[in-house]
Amino acid sequence: KPHFQGKDIDITEENLQARIRGILLMAMSNKHGYIVLSTGNKSEVALGYSTLYGDMCGGLGVIGDVTKTRVYDLCRYVNKLEKKEVILNSIIDKPPSAELRPDQIDLDSLPEYGVIDNVLEGYVENYLSIDEVAQKYHISQEQVLELVQMIHAAEYK
Repeated sequence: KPHFQGKDIDITEENLQARIRGILLMAMSNKHGYIVLSTGNKSEVALGYSTLYGDMCGGLGVIGDVTKTRVYDLCRYVNKLEKKEVILNSIIDKPPSAELRPDQIDLDSLPEYGVIDNVLEGYVENYLSIDEVAQKYHISQEQVLELVQMIHAAEYK
């Protein structure tokens, strides 16, 4: 009997896509001596919006300590510096998405990355309390608490 028979489609199948991609990239790395650069940024990894053995695989996490909003800033900076679209504006302007199911965007399940990144700065980097983060960045305590709970739940990754 197939293992998924009778089960609803959920994040399990979505993660398979990321894991298959990771396996293929690591196979290319092994075969050709390449290094795989993992794609997870600080914001995604902190909240668990990355897949073990999927987009987290790789030998080097070049943007692993860079928040999502800073990644976009860096993309715009590269284009400005080079005076051309090295990174397509259509990619920069597109709503963030894991692209693991049709029409999926991160805002379906997360607040704006500016909010997330402020919580990361305040709570993770500056050791502020939930109340202090809420007050400093003008974010509701409920939203800060929810994000902090996500951060703690994702620590195993």
